[in-house]
Amino acid sequence: MVFMAFPWLAIQLTGSATSAGLAIAITSIPGLLLAPVMGSIVDKFGRRKTGIVIEILTALVTLLIPFIANVWVITFPLLIALGTLRSTVGSGSGTARKAFVPDVARVAGLSLERANSIQEAVFASGFAVGPAIASFCIGWIGVYNTFYVIAAFGAVSALFMLPVKAREHKEDHEAEKNLFKFAVEGFTIIFKTPSVAIMLAGVMTLAMIYLPTEMVVLPNYFNAKHDPQSLGILLSTMAATTVIGSLSFEKLSKIFKYSSIFRFAILGVALSNLAMSFLPPYFMLIIFGLVLGLAWGPMTPLLNTVIQRKIPPSKRGRVFSLEMVIWSGGPMISMVFAGIAVDAFGVQPVYFALASLVLAIGAAITFSKYMKEINTADFSS
Repeated sequence: MVFMAFPWLAIQLTGSATSAGLAIAITSIPGLLLAPVMGSIVDKFGRRKTGIVIEILTALVTLLIPFIANVWVITFPLLIALGTLRSTVGSGSGTARKAFVPDVARVAGLSLERANSIQEAVFASGFAVGPAIASFCIGWIGVYNTFYVIAAFGAVSALFMLPVKAREHKEDHEAEKNLFKFAVEGFTIIFKTPSVAIMLAGVMTLAMIYLPTEMVVLPNYFNAKHDPQSLGILLSTMAATTVIGSLSFEKLSKIFKYSSIFRFAILGVALSNLAMSFLPPYFMLIIFGLVLGLAWGPMTPLLNTVIQRKIPPSKRGRVFSLEMVIWSGGPMISMVFAGIAVDAFGVQPVYFALASLVLAIGAAITFSKYMKEINTADFSS
């Protein structure tokens, strides 16, 4: 909902789409910088406790936007300040949740594969329906009051965590280390675990090279055709099949090795994206987008499961926080260059170049000698 409401409010205040992009970029910076520290907090103070506190603080900060609008005036700089504060306090939510999954799955009697499939499918569903709910609320009660609804969902999220009881694995000696040493260990353990590093390299490829095609290149293409509806249908199709793909991970894990699933996922995304880069007729774009979503779906629950199986329980928060940095920070860097390239060379050449690069890097990653290591578990929970 925030991804819809926050840019909408920025445009409403300034009348500029550039301002909306600037606001998103600026407010994301603190969360990116603090992500390793938030991962340390998750590991040091507990996943459940940190998750609850983060959701409550995020809801309270969200309430400041409509509250200040009612008693004073929201300006664009003030909106950026409030958005930055929200990004700062809310940056560890996803990290805490992913790190907590094995503990909850153990109590619930679920396999890691099933728990991660459900978690990622629900998460993807939120991205699919959230903007629609936000657009309905904006039209019904206005953009400022929509933030009351967003805050309410945050509070409900915290309430859902309260009855969840699961013992968290924690090493006693970790309490002796400060947060800086915790954060540094997040980087070192990735380099000591090549199988996780190679998968994160795949994620970085998709974040920095593929995502700009979806968020810069395709919007430029459909904007030139004055056809936003077709873009919306295409992206919704991809999001819907991503949910299906996420739910399929559990079934796939019973049939194929993790390394085979990862190769299918990243090469499936790369090949379908390459086909889309030729900008075929719209019905073909829909078909290739459907395939892309199905291929993308198993990737995130697979990555979560591998991290949970290869990284010690007391260090997972820091590794997941670095994953969140890649997903959030990578596109911020590459989208600027993608936009410049599209303006200079046009949509189709840039689309083809990015798609070819994804395929080349994806192929190199998936045939790495370390891929077979993701099939084995070093830790049971």
